[in-house]
Amino acid sequence: MQHLCPHERRDAVYVHGVEGASAAAHALSLPADAYGNDPRLEVMWAMKAYNHAEVYFNLISSVDPQFLKLTKLDNEIYLSFRETFRDLDLKLLRAEDLKSDQAKETWRSFCNKFEGLIEDFNYGTLLRLDCEKDYTEENTIFATRTQFFAVEIARNREGFNNAVFLSKGSKGTGYRPTQ
Repeated sequence: MQHLCPHERRDAVYVHGVEGASAAAHALSLPADAYGNDPRLEVMWAMKAYNHAEVYFNLISSVDPQFLKLTKLDNEIYLSFRETFRDLDLKLLRAEDLKSDQAKETWRSFCNKFEGLIEDFNYGTLLRLDCEKDYTEENTIFATRTQFFAVEIARNREGFNNAVFLSKGSKGTGYRPTQ
């Protein structure tokens, strides 16, 4: 994932200003059918998804992922996910695991269970295909927030994200709460 330097972030805020940031926040809160294919809105959504991905990757890089709680519903999401997707390879997802016609139908049914329970349950976010690697163009797929939570909660609980935690400079010295 390409990271912005501090001056690039500052420049992005400067270009859009406080008014632009406020307008962007308002625009992102409106329902999707209020817009056509407005490229400015697509850029705002992409930036928001990118920022979410960057924060999450930094989190699993610095805190032992097995101790993370991503939502109030982690247990329910995890149990339902594993009941629905028993054989899904969490280490290395394939695009077909989320995007084939059959997968879309199964995911739609799964995600709809959490409508009204997970805030912005169908909001677009980025998901890593190979859990041992960073977000890159080749290693990233667009998914819903519910899909992201389901996969990442399972990866955290089942130890798949430990590779990131152990490799990203923490070398096991990052934050690990005592049980």
